[in-house]
Amino acid sequence: MNEKYNVYLVSDSTGETLDRIFLSLKSQFSNFEYEKKEFVFIRTEQQIDKIIKECSESQNSIILYTIVETKLAKYMSSSSEKNNIPCFGILGNLILSFSKLLNQKAIHKPSAQHVLDDEYYKRIEAIQYTMHHDDGKKLDDISKADIVLLGVSRTNKTPTSIYLANRGYKTINIPLVLDQKIPDDLKSPNNKTCVIGLVADPERLADIRRNRVAIMQDNNIKEYTDLNFIKEEVNKSKQLFNKYKWPIIDVTRRSVEETAASILKIFEIKKNK
Repeated sequence: MNEKYNVYLVSDSTGETLDRIFLSLKSQFSNFEYEKKEFVFIRTEQQIDKIIKECSESQNSIILYTIVETKLAKYMSSSSEKNNIPCFGILGNLILSFSKLLNQKAIHKPSAQHVLDDEYYKRIEAIQYTMHHDDGKKLDDISKADIVLLGVSRTNKTPTSIYLANRGYKTINIPLVLDQKIPDDLKSPNNKTCVIGLVADPERLADIRRNRVAIMQDNNIKEYTDLNFIKEEVNKSKQLFNKYKWPIIDVTRRSVEETAASILKIFEIKKNK
């Protein structure tokens, strides 16, 4: 039986960066058993002392931290060392290396990445736009969209759109259902908007739809979960995408993040044509 570790994520900001790094790190170890505890907005030695005390009282403790203020980061490192607690600073060496490369001193300011600049407001605007245009709603201003996603039900259109919006891209998703019309502007050879079709394995879609129907407790949608009907749906969607030469992404074995990465690659290619 593998040992279980107590992982402490300590950040002087929101902890978002550290959480993502840990997510990538743990994915590389298939037999990593752990309990995670997060500490955010840690900016005093007293706060660190409390964390070190808790770690000392637990078995197999590991500390990962993102603290940009040099003095406080050193205090975290030395306190951990005194108590024999494995401790890893995520940004320290990287900031130092960049400082040498750029030949300038880092500001060491917590939450500096959350500054309310133009990029921040662009991202907020993209999120608002995307939420207002979810599931084929409000298509009259579709020309303002950066990306349009098309696909049959349960091809991850909405979560992918929201993820892209968080990256600053105005995204519309349109479900391919009988009463949903696709704007003629998208079909034009002169269309500048990046249109992408999402497809998935019919059997996988059938499983997902059956689970959804079970949760909704609605047994009157037989076609929605019928495998043959779904196969026809997917085939028709592929025919539509091919007709207008829209790129196709199969989302069957892709995470939302992987799908979004492929979409952005296509978006950049189209933008640079």
